[in-house]
Amino acid sequence: MRRLHLMLSVILGLGAASSGRLGRADELVSDTFEVQGVKIHYLEQGKGQPVLLIHGLYSSAEMNWKLPGIFAALAKDYRVVALDLPGHGQSDKPQKEEAYGLQIVEDVTLLLDRLKIKKAHVVGYSMGGIVALKFVAEHPDRVSSCALGGMGWLRDGSGLQKVWERMPGGDTSRTPPAFVHSMAKLALSEEELRHVSVPVEVLVGDHDPMKRLYVEPLQRVRKDWPVVEIQDARHISCIMKKQFRDELAAWLKKQSK
Repeated sequence: MRRLHLMLSVILGLGAASSGRLGRADELVSDTFEVQGVKIHYLEQGKGQPVLLIHGLYSSAEMNWKLPGIFAALAKDYRVVALDLPGHGQSDKPQKEEAYGLQIVEDVTLLLDRLKIKKAHVVGYSMGGIVALKFVAEHPDRVSSCALGGMGWLRDGSGLQKVWERMPGGDTSRTPPAFVHSMAKLALSEEELRHVSVPVEVLVGDHDPMKRLYVEPLQRVRKDWPVVEIQDARHISCIMKKQFRDELAAWLKKQSK
């Protein structure tokens, strides 16, 4: 029976996931760790230079990276890690505000510590891009390069920062309002943005409203950061486009040399 199960797993691809840290590098590992009593879930697969993926608001590692095929594609050449931010996916969803904001950036650091990763290429999509850029600013020594998908600069003191502060929360059983409001605390000043020395690229849909709201203000300050427009793509559809996957893979390859 065990042999039959193993054969079916190989044929149907059912053996791709395991529930612990043990397993071959080509297997998909699903695991959790705790930060101040908050359980945080993450996925890991592949070997090579580490790539950390940070999902968007109301999404998860599964929805944002695994379902579109980005996770598996990158895992062929890299050690890929994608976490469910607290308040999302299979991670805990505490209502307390202290679990979010800058604590999220420290959660990312602690995950890298847990996995004994000194430096990683960091990729953030949408709201995950806000987290990623703040992480780059706070911990540049832990970052090899950064890619922002569907996101640019959340400027400290801007109207957009106030929008995050006042944004109505959704279903509290999914993502607590405290998480949403805490994003305002991850805004960067112009001085912080100018001091980022890590290579950064932006990938944004040509029909994505985030281009005007977040990317164009970024371009005025960081003209040295390349911006690649994904054709015929809006904010939600961008990450599903083959061009997005190809451009991200090309950026990582360039930065991995």
